[in-house]
Amino acid sequence: MSLFRKIFGNSSDNSKGEEKKEEKSPYTPDIKLPIDEMFTYHFKKNGGKFIYCENLEEVKENFINILEENDWFERDVICFEPRLNLFLDENKLTYQNPKNPSFIFSSCENLIADEGSILFSSNQFKHYKPNELPINMVVYATTSQLVGNKSEGLRFIKNKYDKEIPTNITTIKYFEKVKEEDFLHYGSCHKNLYLLLLEDL
Repeated sequence: MSLFRKIFGNSSDNSKGEEKKEEKSPYTPDIKLPIDEMFTYHFKKNGGKFIYCENLEEVKENFINILEENDWFERDVICFEPRLNLFLDENKLTYQNPKNPSFIFSSCENLIADEGSILFSSNQFKHYKPNELPINMVVYATTSQLVGNKSEGLRFIKNKYDKEIPTNITTIKYFEKVKEEDFLHYGSCHKNLYLLLLEDL
């Protein structure tokens, strides 16, 4: 190796590395990425809006920011989880028998890293299918809910609920309407989704 390459090798090596990354097939799995980075990459690629929060106060602040951005104050909202009512009560949102809900506020079962999707069950959606719920969603989740793939997510649900496994298990993967639907999007339901992710690890 020449003296110049030893001295200036970093930039040329980096550019070669970048070229290799660009040439990588889009179908090659991102195995080397940490699980949180893998999820973030795929989730944003699918059109999701991701907000990382270090503590509960940041979750509350960012929830208010979402309400302001969309003019959702004092509106109807769907929420099937009593533990989340605190967020709604603080912001004067109506969730008892909503007539014209602007969005659904929920938690989730898991965050699926390898495809950037979110796994839900009857605990969040009751008996409703995703296409029967409002197009706008705000989801509150924690970093401990991150799993590598759907199989791990289903195993997590099985271990968590043991004998009372919830029904209506489904994932939402697309967070913006695609211009041209292909067979991969057939029958899928897109949602305008905000994810409030709390660091709990």
